[in-house]
Amino acid sequence: MFHLLHGMHPVRAAAHGQGDAPGTPGHPVARGPKMFDAGTLRYLVLQLIADKPRHGYDIIKAIEQRAGGAYAPSPGAIYPLMHGLVEHGYVAVSLDGNKKLHNITPEGLAFLEANRAYVDAIAARVDAPAGADDDLRHLMHELKAAVLARGRAGEPDAARLDAIRAILRQARSAVEALA
Repeated sequence: MFHLLHGMHPVRAAAHGQGDAPGTPGHPVARGPKMFDAGTLRYLVLQLIADKPRHGYDIIKAIEQRAGGAYAPSPGAIYPLMHGLVEHGYVAVSLDGNKKLHNITPEGLAFLEANRAYVDAIAARVDAPAGADDDLRHLMHELKAAVLARGRAGEPDAARLDAIRAILRQARSAVEALA
C-alpha cells in the first residue's frame, strides 16, 4: 500500500510492492504534462541565479513560488542541470558553509542576453498569473497541506488513507464533470 508517511512517489511505491498506486495493474500512471523539459528549465534556472546567487534548494523553492505552487522541479531535475551549467561555464560555484552557492558568470550573462526573448517567454509561462484563478491555487495549497497532514498524522492507518483517496477521487470526478 502507498503510504503518504514515507513520502515515496506512488510509482516508486508500486515498484516496491506497495499496491494500490499508479503504475500497478488497473492503475495506469497519470502524470500531468511537464511544465518544462530540461532544456527549457535551464534558462529559468540561469535567470534565477543571475537575479541573485542561490543554493539548489533555493532554486526549487523560487520556481515553485513563481509558479504559484503549480510546479516545483525535483532535485533530480535541478542538480544535474546546475552541474551542466557549471560545466558550460555559465555558473560558478562557491562554498557557503557546507552548501554550494551558484553565481552567474559573464558567460552566463551573455548567454541569457543572447536568448533574452526566449528567457522572457519562459518567465511569462511560469509566473503565477494574477487573476480569477488565484483563489483556486490557494485552495489547492490548502487541500494539499490537509491531505499530507492527515496522511502523515500518527501511525500509518490504512482506513484513513483509503478515506483520503476516496475523497480525492470523488473531488476529481466532480471537477471533471464540470467540463
